[in-house]
Amino acid sequence: MEFCPKCDKVLTATKKGDKTVIACPVCGYEKKDVKKSYVTKEKSHEEADIVVNEEPSKTMPKTSADCPECGNKEAYYEIEQTRSADEAPTRIYKCTKCGHKWREYS
Repeated sequence: MEFCPKCDKVLTATKKGDKTVIACPVCGYEKKDVKKSYVTKEKSHEEADIVVNEEPSKTMPKTSADCPECGNKEAYYEIEQTRSADEAPTRIYKCTKCGHKWREYS
């Protein structure tokens, strides 16, 4: 498991065009120099499964929110505790139409 150097979230493997990339689902950071791993029935210490979630947004909850880019009225959202535990969590939105991401702090 690897973490994003920008926002400390878990990096995930996702499809980007015809390639699989390791990227942060929150800030969009992409890891460079990724070693290719193979999915096999027998795993050794050098081989690992990679689970590719092609459309993570389709499993995320939706809410009413105005996209600052395209004006769409619906967005996927997640809630993250990005600051200390005694402060309000951060809401992260992704527009269902254009894919623009933005944050809202309480």
